Amino acid sequence: MKIAFIGQKGIPIISGGVERRVEELSTRMTALGHEVFVYVRNDYASQKPSRYKGVNLIYIPAIPTKNLGAISHTFFAIMHALVQNYDVIHFQAPGPSSLCWIIKILKPRTALIATFNSRDSQHQKWSFLAKHYLLLGEWVISKIPDKTIAVSNILQKYIKEKFGVEAEVIRNGSSVSKTTNINLIEKWNLKKNRYFLSVSRLIRHKGIHLLIEAFKQAQKDGRISLDFKLVIVGEGAFTDDYVEELKMMADQDENIVFTGNQVGENLAALFQCAFSFVQPSLAEGLSNALLESMGYGLCPIISDIEENVSPVGENGIVFEKQNLEDLKNKLIFAFEHKELVQKLGDSARTHVEKKYSWEKNAEKTLALYRKVLNKKRTSGFLEKTFKNSINFNL
Repeated sequence: MKIAFIGQKGIPIISGGVERRVEELSTRMTALGHEVFVYVRNDYASQKPSRYKGVNLIYIPAIPTKNLGAISHTFFAIMHALVQNYDVIHFQAPGPSSLCWIIKILKPRTALIATFNSRDSQHQKWSFLAKHYLLLGEWVISKIPDKTIAVSNILQKYIKEKFGVEAEVIRNGSSVSKTTNINLIEKWNLKKNRYFLSVSRLIRHKGIHLLIEAFKQAQKDGRISLDFKLVIVGEGAFTDDYVEELKMMADQDENIVFTGNQVGENLAALFQCAFSFVQPSLAEGLSNALLESMGYGLCPIISDIEENVSPVGENGIVFEKQNLEDLKNKLIFAFEHKELVQKLGDSARTHVEKKYSWEKNAEKTLALYRKVLNKKRTSGFLEKTFKNSINFNL
């Protein structure tokens, strides 16, 4: 099959759950013999290779603003895709998918698939108008494609109740890339098993401000030793004010470490050497960082939103979302019960290895492509046969 992905910033991954999913799927599909194309924003990375692990990369411009970047890139990518001969066009996320109707109308024989990864309209970084446009995107991504993929049962239920559409559940996977060079953490003056780890974009709904304050209070109370650290991995996304707020909260505390965005061996080393993973978010889809942390055998400490609790199950420590005191107490509890944290981390690894797999994700997605294409080709054959029958009778 000839497959195109639209709606992501690009690959190889720099940051972002959508980019992680597209990289993991596209490279696996290419390895299975399919011809795969991924549309990449011109400003995504300084280097612009034409291929990555066999995947064809197509660079398309975008208007470089918070509200117009994704939608403008999607529009230009669609204009390019219209003159290609793709069997499948796979859109990502409600925002970019708001334009997928163009493909539906102008390329009716192409299988149109879209992945509903998160209710982006709930994210606090968006303006009033942007949130309402994303709500429109939710309607479009649910109603227009030949098939909509939901990354979790929670989103499947939402799509069914809100729009009356039965989405296909295909979960994200856990990507674990080990490194033998764990000494990489020394550049941040870190020691193995002596830090909590958070990996996310620095956006308010991720709750990093709550985590910093809870950690500071736990150390101030003397319940977490002063040689223990909190490591925050990630960068803002048009949220410079929030990033500055976080760094002011840390107040040059040497035990709160901002690494910026990390990939490859650096990120692998940070995961491998962490004591526990903390995700204090107020809203999620199905977090790739959470699944990855569990794949590395880290005990997750998570807010009690359903999108966190569902993938973790009984394999982590849960606190009430936005409850500073509860988060502080759970950090202290983890620090004081290291054997339990290790046990939960081991069970978390086993859990994601059984339930969350990029290989299975790719297989299920390809099977869905084939099902949609076969249906289109069959209906087209029947339509042609019917028309020929009418002409013959006339």
